[in-house]
Amino acid sequence: MKKIVVSSAICALFATAAPLTYAQSSVTLYGIVDEAIRYQTNAGPGGDDQVAMTSGPETHSRWGLKGSEDLGGGWAAVFHLENGFEAFNGTLHVPNTLFSRQAYVGLSSDKWGALTFGRQYAPAYDTLGDIFDPLTVGNYWQNSWPYNGIGNYLEINNAVKYKGTFYNLAIDALYGFGNQPGALGLGAIYAVELTYTYGPAMLNAGFQQVSVPTSAMGSAVGTSVGSAINGGKTNFLHISGAWQVTHDVRLLAGWLHGQDQTGLTDVNMQQAGSPTLKGASPNRIDDTFYVGANWKATAPLLFTFAYYYGHARNAERLDGSLGTGVNQSATILAEYSFSRQSEIYAITDWARGTGAFAADYPGGVNSAGVPTNTIGRTNQLGVAVGIRKMF
Repeated sequence: MKKIVVSSAICALFATAAPLTYAQSSVTLYGIVDEAIRYQTNAGPGGDDQVAMTSGPETHSRWGLKGSEDLGGGWAAVFHLENGFEAFNGTLHVPNTLFSRQAYVGLSSDKWGALTFGRQYAPAYDTLGDIFDPLTVGNYWQNSWPYNGIGNYLEINNAVKYKGTFYNLAIDALYGFGNQPGALGLGAIYAVELTYTYGPAMLNAGFQQVSVPTSAMGSAVGTSVGSAINGGKTNFLHISGAWQVTHDVRLLAGWLHGQDQTGLTDVNMQQAGSPTLKGASPNRIDDTFYVGANWKATAPLLFTFAYYYGHARNAERLDGSLGTGVNQSATILAEYSFSRQSEIYAITDWARGTGAFAADYPGGVNSAGVPTNTIGRTNQLGVAVGIRKMF
């Protein structure tokens, strides 16, 4: 990353004439441009395969500005603006939202941590995306489906966030204002993450609750589809661990638990082209277990292995009834770095759903080849190659 230091040269000219001290400010421009070509089986109704240009498996393209001003005594004023975009067509990742990823301002202290205000990542996104999920809460459905129940609540509007580290314990807590007249908790989000580090091992536990209004506009959940039940709750908790076995090998594992009373998870879990569900579950419960590893085979070559197993209860089936379902996915990712800022990669992934999860795969076609509202093939294999440039 290139840092542009905005320490004023003009101030330096006056420093010899007046006994004034000027705090140093800095602004960093950074970004990622990530692009891949992907082949996937059963990507459309009737089992049609697809070759497409898309984003990378782990990182959407983005650019941002972040900065700080030294206020003295270990304190600083900070800000962060981050835009998400699609490099393959130049569009915003979230339509009509310039800084869809982050837009906040606040104060930080070397001793006491940081308190920030604005649109911010959920604490679960911080910890799982940066540390504990092998695929960093990935982009492709095949490596991100465990999070689809809370996918709309990982970037939070109207949020007050605190992050601090005390000895071996890191705290990441957030409250998102609902902004709903006459109802303080409606549309609000509560979240906290605790991460403890002991030598080569890290253990993390987190919880997030979202109260989704009928109309989500203006609330902490932003422009997400509102709940049919005003104030329906979505709860998410997890326990995750990481162990740096050697300098080159890192192991990861975790358990994710979601409970959704809004009926949105059934729809959010579906891929494009899936059959249309009749209604929604009033109390869907998902438990997902994962294991993974990072292996630096050589200085420039990094392998990532991940396996996810999910079990759903009270999930909606295609006929409108509620039942159980199982989904599994496995991924191997290889990244080769030419430098700290440029790399190429290749990934292969496999996914399969049964029971209620079968309706989350693209549907079938009739004898004339026209898409129908039926379940199609419920397994997929994907292969992609791409390039990532950071600055």
